[in-house]
Amino acid sequence: MRSLPFIHRFAFLTIFAGAALNARAADFTVAYQTSVSPAVVAQADGAYEKATHSQIDWRRFDDGASVVAALASGSVQFGYLGSSPDAAAASRKLPIETFLIAARLVNSEVLVTRNGAGILRPADLVGKKVATPFVSTSHYSLLAALEHWHIDPKTVQILNLNPPAIGAAWRRGDIDAAYVWDPALGVAKETGSVLVTSGEVGRFGAPTFDVWVVRKDYAEAHPDVVKAFARTTLLAYENYRHDPRAWLANSAHVDAVARITGARQSDIPGLLEGNEFPTLAQQQSALGAPTVNALASTARFLKAQGKIDDVLVDYAPYVNASYLPASLH
Repeated sequence: MRSLPFIHRFAFLTIFAGAALNARAADFTVAYQTSVSPAVVAQADGAYEKATHSQIDWRRFDDGASVVAALASGSVQFGYLGSSPDAAAASRKLPIETFLIAARLVNSEVLVTRNGAGILRPADLVGKKVATPFVSTSHYSLLAALEHWHIDPKTVQILNLNPPAIGAAWRRGDIDAAYVWDPALGVAKETGSVLVTSGEVGRFGAPTFDVWVVRKDYAEAHPDVVKAFARTTLLAYENYRHDPRAWLANSAHVDAVARITGARQSDIPGLLEGNEFPTLAQQQSALGAPTVNALASTARFLKAQGKIDDVLVDYAPYVNASYLPASLH
């Protein structure tokens, strides 16, 4: 090919260099889900980037199984998981550590039944089509609820659908019930009724929670980044507790959460109130034996249900409280 004149070559190289700079890979990648949390505001306003002095690639995932796959491949370094997929991932000896309890689930995940489907009590679920993302906290809660109600899961048509597919199936009238979270939960609630919440299932003896995990290789190489990530999340929780009125519908905070999660603005205040966002002191108490035991208990249940192959002797290597800050001030 004929060589470019000098001025054209200079312009070409300048444009190429600029494009390469703009396309520079992020310092790390975070797999997030659509869960409603005060920390979503920190995500929206760049607080994580500022605290970690990093360029972050935020990637949205629809369910925990997809996040686990991304963590396993090494394509993401941080991931937002429910306790059920976290236990499943640890049972597979995935090289991750749970370093923060993101939320204790109360009303953000529920079993909704379609109005007119003839489901007025738990026993009416027999023979019905119930959708949930498999190996998610919602799936775990559904199976735990059925066990509590002495209903054989094999007598219920349990369908493995991710949240967007659940929303679409609900609109088409293809399913009778769904155990899921927002925004699909909001779609179901429009023409459905709540049969049980995750908070109630927790009182049955099967509590669920969401966590932040990090790949061990990344955490070992960048412990200060993990600590800054944890601290930023906890500061967001503290800000929410300090001024909950700033989270009423139509506020800037709610706008940010709706934009990132897809949840309806009118639902967000109630969803925030429906979950518990642990304080630093609560994190320090929980990120140890309580979390280790909860993961082990969840894993045993999943194995009994045939959802995982093995249960580890000890889940302690998959929980690490050392990235919690000593204080937030």
